[in-house]
Amino acid sequence: MHGMTKAEIDKAESKDIALGSGPKRTRDAATLILLERKGDNHFVLMGRRHSSHAFMPGKFVFPGGRTDPADSRIPVTTGLHPEEERKLTAGAGRTSAARARAIALSAIRETYEEAGLLIGRKGPFATGKRDWQGFVQYGVQPSLDCVRYIARAITPPGRVRRFDTRFLAAWRSDVAVELPGGGPTNELEELVWLPLTDAKQADVPGITRTILEELEKRLSYDPLLAPGGEVPFYRLLRNQFTRVLL
Repeated sequence: MHGMTKAEIDKAESKDIALGSGPKRTRDAATLILLERKGDNHFVLMGRRHSSHAFMPGKFVFPGGRTDPADSRIPVTTGLHPEEERKLTAGAGRTSAARARAIALSAIRETYEEAGLLIGRKGPFATGKRDWQGFVQYGVQPSLDCVRYIARAITPPGRVRRFDTRFLAAWRSDVAVELPGGGPTNELEELVWLPLTDAKQADVPGITRTILEELEKRLSYDPLLAPGGEVPFYRLLRNQFTRVLL
């Protein structure tokens, strides 16, 4: 998508995303790319969105959703790696350490709600926050030191909904509990582990395919996803979708 004009992006996404007139304020969103390594191959967890959704209906996506600022106050066993926090607070717009923490925790919460996977460490956990009661019930203490910042993308203008999305990653080995029936929200109709090469060919939104290509490239020279790696940032500037590195 790098270098495409707004008109070209609108045409490419017209069947996937509801377009709408007028300015729309972007909202923070967090997405988690869960990875599993099998030999020389990498697999990613993806789910299909319900066809009734206004945003990317029927598409395969990563677990994620809108960031809840209140998530920043959830206790964790370990915080973000300093290099990852530095990257999350860099770039366009002001991102505080608390906001970066909320983004990362929202991605972990959404992964539980949509996929039934609880990331962290086994142990007693207590909070009064309703959205985190699954971690209380299954005895999982959320942890952020495993989270890696992979990419950022801002939805172009002219959509019914616009998001400033941070794409994060973690490994399946960072999951403390896997619920066999998936997450409690049932927002994703189908959950599958796909080889990275196959995921790029699935019915995914254009930006998702772009992020998968970026991830594949990074894994080729950084197979363990070391902290502080380069983060591509996509957004529309002067009528062209641009890519810069954070």
